Amino acid sequence: MGTTKTLILQFSAVFLLHSEVIYSYAMTHHHYNFDVVETPYNRLCSNKTILTVNGQFPGPTIYVTEGDTIVVVVANKATQNITIHWHGVKQPRYPWSDGPEYITQCPIRPGTNFSQKIEFSDEIGTLWWHAHSDWSRATVHGAVIIYPKKKDDYPYHVPYAQIPIILGEWWKSDVQAVLSEFLENGGEPNNSDAFLINGQPGYLYPCSTQDTFKLTVDHGKRYLIRMVNAVMNTIMFFKIGGHNVTIVGSDGAYLKPFTSDYIAISPGQTIDFLLLADQNPSRYYMAARAYAVAGNFDNTTTTALIEYRSAAPDTPPPLPPLPESNDTLASADFTAKFKILTQRNRPINVPLNPSNKLFFTLSMNTIPCSNSTCLGPFGDRFSASVNNQTFNLPRISILEAYYKGINGVYGGDFPGRPPLAFNYTEAIVPRALWVPDNSTKVRYLDYNSTVEIVFQGTNAVRGVDHPMHLHGYSFYVVGRGFGNFDVKRDPRNYNLVDPPLMNTIAVPVNGWTTIRFRADNPGVWLLHCHLERHISWGMMMVFIIKNGKTPAAKMDPPPPDFPRC
Repeated sequence: MGTTKTLILQFSAVFLLHSEVIYSYAMTHHHYNFDVVETPYNRLCSNKTILTVNGQFPGPTIYVTEGDTIVVVVANKATQNITIHWHGVKQPRYPWSDGPEYITQCPIRPGTNFSQKIEFSDEIGTLWWHAHSDWSRATVHGAVIIYPKKKDDYPYHVPYAQIPIILGEWWKSDVQAVLSEFLENGGEPNNSDAFLINGQPGYLYPCSTQDTFKLTVDHGKRYLIRMVNAVMNTIMFFKIGGHNVTIVGSDGAYLKPFTSDYIAISPGQTIDFLLLADQNPSRYYMAARAYAVAGNFDNTTTTALIEYRSAAPDTPPPLPPLPESNDTLASADFTAKFKILTQRNRPINVPLNPSNKLFFTLSMNTIPCSNSTCLGPFGDRFSASVNNQTFNLPRISILEAYYKGINGVYGGDFPGRPPLAFNYTEAIVPRALWVPDNSTKVRYLDYNSTVEIVFQGTNAVRGVDHPMHLHGYSFYVVGRGFGNFDVKRDPRNYNLVDPPLMNTIAVPVNGWTTIRFRADNPGVWLLHCHLERHISWGMMMVFIIKNGKTPAAKMDPPPPDFPRC
């Protein structure tokens, strides 16, 4: 069995510091306390104050061993509410520590604490943690590295070193002000001013020459890079100049290794890859920029350096050629190569005859503006939906309402299909189909039932990719394609042999993706698009998985310090 560790994470607006290891492979039963301060920070020639964990941005990397349970004491010493989500951690029978605001908990208010128990089960590789309230995750996030129970028991070459790489972004203005402004004016959020690699913009931005992340490597050594996309609103292309990489894992699961000269990674997703330092000893750029097909987006490029230890410092190297920012096939083709790695102690268990077959449309929407002066299309206000339902957050958590039997907080009739069938991906979807319904609805699932969800992107307002994330579960991605899903033709091509096991998957623009999972984790679990502007506009829904009959199939009770509204 795993061990239990206790950590204390405190929040405040603080100066940028380098990440530090909270828990290393050999540590057990350690208690951590971190001071926080409020300090203006200079980035891109401007001063601002940011919200962080333990004075670090990105936040501290947490190292655990497969099957461990940790306790994270979140002490909110900032002036705004906060929650923390443990992205990709299934939290068996314990949704109380999952973190999404007003879904599984009320926020942790300034001056209060919350002890979150985090139970790891079969996850392996790289996950991450981040704020799940307002837009705080822009600066409140960090990696989670899960070692195998037996040291260096990897299904690939044992790496010489392991390095977290977190892709992020930076606004010169206060990110909560960005959120408030676009929600008020009904338009799109202002673009960020820079993308980041491990908190640093790189050479191509003003005032950032000295603030470039550098990875020093030894010739002939192999490095395991653990990448997290913490960017708020865009899928990212990433490439290392002069080197191919070997992809070995994603979203806390191993993949059959494959080689690529670039990576496409969605917000919320993690990717593990091996880098063999076998090129001419010199300096090489790591570079990342957005993949986006519509709407406003930051079209800049962030860089970091790989420097061979024997190389003499010289001028920055040439940029590696990244796919074009609108290269949909490059994004989709990369993800299509994912296949789960078969292991004796990790059996593949794809539901073959799912008892629940759901069809979820993912749409951009508009709603009328009271005075027709909003900044969305035709003077309306932007919205977003699942099955034409724009989700309205309640003011008491759905989990608490469900557990205590509080009526009037949510409805239990979230539709399993859209209310109206139409040509979802036609070139021009009529404006009459752009307007959604507002609701706070959940869908109940019986314990241990099997589920298939077909996510169908639509071209209402405009077609875009949607990285969909399910809390409390990993799921098998059994199929995907472009255009409208064909219920008679497309299931014939499902991969039911070795589909990847994911917790976040990008549904391609004007396309579809099918996932399957077994509903064996009782509780309240959020499903949402991981583009932050889309969840702010309401592209989310909630599953309630009912208790089973045995004690091991029932949700645990809440902790004594559970946050109150």
